[in-house]
Amino acid sequence: MEVSMAMKKQIIFCIGEGTYGIDVSKVMGIEKDIPVVSIPNAPACVKGIINLRGDVIPVFSLREKFHMPTDVKLDTKELVIAKSRGVVIAIEVDLVKEIAELDDSKIGPAPTIIKGEGTEYIDSVAQVDDGLVIILDLDGLLDNEQADHLQTIVENQQ
Repeated sequence: MEVSMAMKKQIIFCIGEGTYGIDVSKVMGIEKDIPVVSIPNAPACVKGIINLRGDVIPVFSLREKFHMPTDVKLDTKELVIAKSRGVVIAIEVDLVKEIAELDDSKIGPAPTIIKGEGTEYIDSVAQVDDGLVIILDLDGLLDNEQADHLQTIVENQQ
């Protein structure tokens, strides 16, 4: 009897010491070395905007969202282009490691100690060979007000 294992394809990336994943079906692309233009009075998690092939896209800082140091100097940062609540955003990450297929049996719910108010973006946790990957829910990254604000920023820049 053949047993089939369900697999979930994830973009695996690093921010600081943490390893995170996003469902590959939500990702539109990965970009490097695109200049970010700052926007006055933008929310703290918004680093600015980029021009990606004629489209104005807000850049979202997971370091800021996760309350991690933001003054870290890296040779290059990468941008994961994805959709959150219907808004295309560029998520700034330190390094995209790989596109991996994670065994469904190795993915479990996030521990209750890290689930709560303000962590709606944590979907689950996957066990991998070299540790744990926190799987993010992109729609949990932004609340409706933030999504509307980002949409307004984009519309005002075009």
